[in-house]
Amino acid sequence: MTGRLRDKVALVVGAGSIGPGWGNGKATAVLFAREGAKVVCVDRNAEAAQETVGLVKSEGGEAIAVTGDATKASDVAEMVATTIEHFHRIDILHNNVGILASGGVVDLPEADWDRVMSVNLKTCFLAMKYVIPIMERQGGGSIVNVSSVAGITHGGVDYCAYAASKAAMNHLTPVTAVQYAPKNIRVNAILPGLMKTPMVAASGLAKDYAAADLEEMWRKRAAMVPMKRAGDAWDVANAALFLASDESTYVTGQQLVVDGGLTQKCV
Repeated sequence: MTGRLRDKVALVVGAGSIGPGWGNGKATAVLFAREGAKVVCVDRNAEAAQETVGLVKSEGGEAIAVTGDATKASDVAEMVATTIEHFHRIDILHNNVGILASGGVVDLPEADWDRVMSVNLKTCFLAMKYVIPIMERQGGGSIVNVSSVAGITHGGVDYCAYAASKAAMNHLTPVTAVQYAPKNIRVNAILPGLMKTPMVAASGLAKDYAAADLEEMWRKRAAMVPMKRAGDAWDVANAALFLASDESTYVTGQQLVVDGGLTQKCV
């Protein structure tokens, strides 16, 4: 590794994985550490956060685990305070919390709409709310919000709450970026396409794509992509590394689409 994040402190919200394999946050936390960052791994699942920390430490990196619910302001304030207590600064905020709920506006239960908006959007709002003042005092920082191409196009199945939450994040990102650009705080979003991750596997989307046949869902989703394959967590992690690093110091308010060409198709 080249030390692209040497001496930086990264707060990764959603650093655990919901199941076996590599989720976006887990891969990003490990990659950040490989590139020299001290990483705070936040997840509501303590075991998942500790697993990611264990992977970082097994490679000689430095990380701590924090358990918290990112939908609660008190928990977000505590995770930020813990980061400052241990590492004294926050150079990178990576917002990676998200859930899916299938259904269009008629059939989706109101409770599911509220839950998706809280988990997908409110967490991003709260994390930035508590981290940005610290970055202001430091003289800058980089925020990376993990959104989705579902915020700009139809993803193949109906999940209106997920799409709406990501569309809102797509706009929250640039308006925050413009506001804080004079403070040297950059805010960008990554828009993954049809990814093969534990979160997607556990989401229940297989019933919408392929009558609950998970392997058939993977095949169908891959066939939709011009590259004819799904992306994985490392594709997202590598995009996050660029946006977190000093290589992107003149990049802010952008939506970096990571989708194998999916959103460029006409049909």
